[in-house]
Amino acid sequence: MMRILSLALAAIAVVAAPLAAQTVPLPADQAAMKAHVMFLASDAMRGREAGSGEFDIAAQYVAAQFYAAGLRPMGDDGGYLQAVKLLGYKAAGEGTLTWTPAGGTARALAFGSDYVPAADPAAKTTHASAPVVFVGHGLEAPAYGLDAYRGVDVRGKIVAYVGGAPDGLPSEVAATFGGAEARLRAAAAHGAVGAIALADLRAAARGAPAFDAVKRAFAGERVTWATPAGVGGGAEAIPLLATLSPTGTAKLFGARWNAVRTAAQTKGRGVTAIAAPGVLAVDTATTLRPFASSNVVGMLPGSDPALAKEVVVLSAHLDHVGVGTPVDGDAIYNGALDDAIGIASLIEEAKRFKAAGTAPKRSILFLAVTAEEKGLIGSDWFVHHPPVPIADMVADVNLDMPVLTYPFEDMIAFGGDRSTLGPIIARATAALGVTLSPDPIPEMSIFVRSDHYNFVRKGVPSIFLWPGLKGPGKAAFEAFMSRCYHRPCDDLSQPIRWDQGVRFVDANYRIAREIADAADRPRWNKGDYFGTLYGGPMGR
Repeated sequence: MMRILSLALAAIAVVAAPLAAQTVPLPADQAAMKAHVMFLASDAMRGREAGSGEFDIAAQYVAAQFYAAGLRPMGDDGGYLQAVKLLGYKAAGEGTLTWTPAGGTARALAFGSDYVPAADPAAKTTHASAPVVFVGHGLEAPAYGLDAYRGVDVRGKIVAYVGGAPDGLPSEVAATFGGAEARLRAAAAHGAVGAIALADLRAAARGAPAFDAVKRAFAGERVTWATPAGVGGGAEAIPLLATLSPTGTAKLFGARWNAVRTAAQTKGRGVTAIAAPGVLAVDTATTLRPFASSNVVGMLPGSDPALAKEVVVLSAHLDHVGVGTPVDGDAIYNGALDDAIGIASLIEEAKRFKAAGTAPKRSILFLAVTAEEKGLIGSDWFVHHPPVPIADMVADVNLDMPVLTYPFEDMIAFGGDRSTLGPIIARATAALGVTLSPDPIPEMSIFVRSDHYNFVRKGVPSIFLWPGLKGPGKAAFEAFMSRCYHRPCDDLSQPIRWDQGVRFVDANYRIAREIADAADRPRWNKGDYFGTLYGGPMGR
């Protein structure tokens, strides 16, 4: 208690000094936005890292603002905070991988040159002993001609895959295949008992593992959320066991190594499965570290008896990356634009609804999540532990890192072209006198990189809204990304345009209001990949 009180008093002192120094008053609506960011991105908050005492103070601040805006508490025990049980996990030791070729003698693979073990969030110890089958990219997406398991029997076996995605896929679809998740899910569906990644075989492809990078990250901790049993709740049904280097892969496949290397380097989508003649035994251990944080959740109840149970979610992440490597003597990564200003927008939007006088027909749920910077974990916890049924959530509009350092001339709605949310957004932006632009940076796959994507994975039509890059936008965005993104200079020293913050809030309010008052709930466009993949409501 005393530590939290001391931290809070320090925060007040740090924020008060700039207030005294301010000489030119802002209009009330701009001043309100700036005040939120001054507190949340102050040095006293020490970067709001999930699990820290400073994050907890920031969460209490947002809860107080939700109360002032008249929102109904939707967290635990009648409050605004939803406890999120987080779990840090990392490999405990080097593990062992032993290869026994058919008709041959068992031999140990060498840690650091042949393999690096993978941490398993689902268990403190992991064991597998089985034949190995190479399945190319290990992906299934019939709409794009991906079917790694056609005619392949991997029941009771370990699958070996090459990372990245085949050439020619839309960037957002390719990004869903960048990591192990889709491969582990497909392998489990076909009866495999584990998987290994083959590094350096498509290292130039986005998402493909490079062995040196995997080796450097070996001792690092990753984060997921914890089940009541204290293990990873976000874990797939089978574990990723290890990553093999080319030398380790060659030891498994022997005379078939060249065939594997050639198949892995193909840019096409059809790869013939190749079995390694022998059995691989894997034994690894994982260190699990539980810790706690909170989402902040409040609701404005809807006014229409028939529609009030349906919910429009407005989300932003409260956490940032904490204290890190000093840059020019500054080690606090304040996170002003990423994403204190998104939280400020969320608060001011709630106040806008209150000031409107007439409640929307559908309910509006305001959600400030934790641990976005650790892998979208707080929002993943939320969609797995929702305070209202997921089926009643009709849309999510996500606010993450709007770069508000210039007068924006257009807006971008990542994912807006995938559902009936698109026309709603276009009307809202037109009312502001700006256009709605298509994704100007498709190579960055933004649609799958923020908290709204966890709602997408539950079938909920969702968008991620940004100021656009027309006019001065492109240079301003690139300047932020190159100089201050995830660096200490993402603080109040930036030339933040608070008038543009008010415009951004206005756009979000108009979008949320129309979704909430519309006769029909949003639907995915007919045949949309993500709507189809995750079973969302589909348009005709």
